[in-house]
Amino acid sequence: MKSHNYFVYITTNPGKTVLYVGVTNDLAVRLEQHKENRGKSETFAGRYYCYKLLYYERYTYVQHAIEREKELKLLSREKKMELIKSENPYLQFLKVDD
Repeated sequence: MKSHNYFVYITTNPGKTVLYVGVTNDLAVRLEQHKENRGKSETFAGRYYCYKLLYYERYTYVQHAIEREKELKLLSREKKMELIKSENPYLQFLKVDD
């Protein structure tokens, strides 16, 4: 049986003033899409230049990833920052292996 990967992720803008929570099955491609869309007002991530990865979680089942995304979106900024810092204490921009 094939293993599936789904990711819940949090990106930010270069100044780290805005957070964006999303879900995808291909994190590297999705981050490239966010980067290509920066400055485009049609999307939240584009409008606020949210293309720098700060945090992600991996799931095998899409429904679990979607549930987690919804959960994270309801968190306050402070709680999201606590979560990010629990894995990435210096808020470094993360790279994804292709």
